[in-house]
Amino acid sequence: MVEDRCPVCGLPKELCVCGEIKREEQKITVRSERRKYRKEVTLIEGLNPGELDIRSLLKDMKSKLACGGTYKEKEKTIILQGNHVKKVKPMLIKWGIPPEKIELLG
Repeated sequence: MVEDRCPVCGLPKELCVCGEIKREEQKITVRSERRKYRKEVTLIEGLNPGELDIRSLLKDMKSKLACGGTYKEKEKTIILQGNHVKKVKPMLIKWGIPPEKIELLG
């Protein structure tokens, strides 16, 4: 019987914890910024697209916060319209990111 194993840790795929470990190593910064025409945006920086499904996370945030938003791949930043700094942290925790790895600024 051939068992699928993780190439990183060598554990069976069902027991692999590599994704969780990588998720715990992230340092995520959430901050608010004023842009053109006095519009506020929320910036979520430090997300690693290899461990999280950024598109699904963004879609979930946009629907729950009732706002527009985008993901900039070069900067690895999610941009949400409006000031949602305090509302974003519980959503990131729900997606499996430890609270101590999330830093809120302004």
